[in-house]
Amino acid sequence: MRNGMMFALFLAAASIGPAAAQDTDNARGGIPTETQSRMAEHSDNNLLDWFGLLGLLGLLGLRKEHDEDGYHPAPVE
Repeated sequence: MRNGMMFALFLAAASIGPAAAQDTDNARGGIPTETQSRMAEHSDNNLLDWFGLLGLLGLLGLRKEHDEDGYHPAPVE
């Protein structure tokens, strides 16, 4: 019963299918969005990418330390 219900839900979801793609250029009168204009510039400024990577690596310092301060007890005592 449970497998049949899951199969029916899967078929119903698959039959709906994805929504149709919208024609965004005609909907906005041919004016590109801000994101589209930034993507069209295609500037290869890798400096900001490196700063972001350095910031993500800096987040590793915020990890919680072990409660035992470096001492890990043996599994059998």
